[in-house]
Amino acid sequence: MSLEENRDEELMAAYAAGDLAAFTVLYERHRGKILGYLFNRLASRDEAEEVFQKVFARLHGSRKKYRPDTPFLPWIFVLVRNVMIDHLREARRRRQRLVFSEEAVLGAPAPESLAANGRLRDTGYLDDLDARQRRALELRFEQGFSFTEISVSLGLTTANARQVVSRALRRLRQTFGKERNER
Repeated sequence: MSLEENRDEELMAAYAAGDLAAFTVLYERHRGKILGYLFNRLASRDEAEEVFQKVFARLHGSRKKYRPDTPFLPWIFVLVRNVMIDHLREARRRRQRLVFSEEAVLGAPAPESLAANGRLRDTGYLDDLDARQRRALELRFEQGFSFTEISVSLGLTTANARQVVSRALRRLRQTFGKERNER
């Protein structure tokens, strides 16, 4: 019986035991499904391919923990989902570090960091925003609401909640920019 005829669970058990040919069959068999899943959920093809590589690195590291009585396909997709979530969290952390490093370079706090620290209200900049924008920023940065939670709270669609927060931040950045230029 050739390796291609084996069930995924048998191939994974063989790979865990050191059979690299079994890994190759698993990889070829599920590569398209995993990439398709990632392409549909991530912002770019490059990001999806980066996560795809991380998935197989994690698979390699977890191969000895795999139990052959566990169905392989659900197991691998849990692993894919977890790697994707880890990747997105790390990307968010990088963006937050960028906001704070921008503060150091420009000498003035970014609106997101003031909001995240609960100090935005003290600046008076919120007076330039309408009530819905102020509330959306408060929910997002001070209370840590997701866009879905903001949409429910404000009676908007999720897309509109994102748009309200985005426009409010853009307006605050413009206000900060004018203030910097006046100095």
